[in-house]
Amino acid sequence: MAELYELTATEAAALMDAGEITSEELVVSCLGRIAAREDTVRAWEYINPDHAIAQAKRADNLPRRSPLHGIPFAAKDIIDTTDMPTAYGSPIYAGNRPGKDAACVTAMRDAGAVLLGKTVTTEFATFFPGKTRNPHNPDHTPGGSSSGSGAAVGDCMVPLAFGTQTVGSLIRPAAFNGVCGLKPSFGTVDMGGVKMLDPGLDHLGYMARGIDDLAIYYDIVRGAIPSVLADGIGRAPKVGLCRTFKWDQAEPETVKAIEDAAGALRDLGAEISEQNLPGDMGDIADTHMTILHVGLSKHLASEWNEHRDQLSERLQGMIQTGFDTPETDYDAAMARADGYRARANDVFGDCDILLTPSAPGIAPRGLDATGDPMFQIPWTLLRTPCVTIPFATGPEGLPVGVQLVARPGDDEKLLAIAKWFHGRL
Repeated sequence: MAELYELTATEAAALMDAGEITSEELVVSCLGRIAAREDTVRAWEYINPDHAIAQAKRADNLPRRSPLHGIPFAAKDIIDTTDMPTAYGSPIYAGNRPGKDAACVTAMRDAGAVLLGKTVTTEFATFFPGKTRNPHNPDHTPGGSSSGSGAAVGDCMVPLAFGTQTVGSLIRPAAFNGVCGLKPSFGTVDMGGVKMLDPGLDHLGYMARGIDDLAIYYDIVRGAIPSVLADGIGRAPKVGLCRTFKWDQAEPETVKAIEDAAGALRDLGAEISEQNLPGDMGDIADTHMTILHVGLSKHLASEWNEHRDQLSERLQGMIQTGFDTPETDYDAAMARADGYRARANDVFGDCDILLTPSAPGIAPRGLDATGDPMFQIPWTLLRTPCVTIPFATGPEGLPVGVQLVARPGDDEKLLAIAKWFHGRL
């Protein structure tokens, strides 16, 4: 029998429903895994085992409130929690205790889930890395900015974790750590209590080791009634192979994974066609970064004014770029973004989903950077739902993911197709 910490959330929930395990037993098993591996992986910013066990005991003594009742989860450390510090990946906020839980944490607590602890984030969820290492090979980055969440789920320390994405901060670390990740359509959940970088780009997202887990997790946080996720859409999907403008920068393991995934989908009956981003969207990455820089200058203005010496040089440079951006350039970027979003459906043609890379390649060697988000930027700007699925193992034992993308609002269709594909790999 598998160790309890190896169970997916839905597997553990089924055993709890049957009375075969308790929340306390599951939490204790996860804590044991953390104790054995944290010195290597360094995924956690804050964890209090006694507090986690006390939450689990309370859950065991209450009627089951949801399919995730008693299931442990982790929150990225830019998400406010009242009973745990929230430092936003910066020494500026060391020991900070928010007065209110973030809305997403409240939703999970109301569902009876157990907040195991806070996972490491890069500095304000930007690019300066934290202490976390890739659990598959600790000489490599776990990605960012949701570094600790990806590593903790990937190393079976916790079955579920929150991440966020403003550029490529959720899909990339999920892929690098070999887990499933969901960035839903923009605006589907309450972002209250999540540290903002730009309110037009910020997405809350989800990591797990199975697609059913992602679907239930997402349902609970968005206030939907959790239901059994359909296994597909009742027919073979139409899939567009979208290499994006950066395909020439994809590394051999990503090229092979995408080609093999297209072949696997074709073998399952899917109709595969080439689907490219419109040529006039060639500046989509520059547009995105212009908006981001200005957003940082607005939403980190107090940190800039009062604690500039405690910001990394890279973040200082990004904020300064935002301040230096002419208003006309920012307005033009916002207008282009609005225009691209208005035509987001056109990107798909008659396809149900797109198949596209999750990252340029495996997690890069070294811990001084978190990898390039080039393959997430279009979908973050367009506000489409995305799922990354572990697909292959590349050099040095590191995972390679593939990304599925759907039209804005087609989150349930995307998850159903992802389940259909992932379950048959």
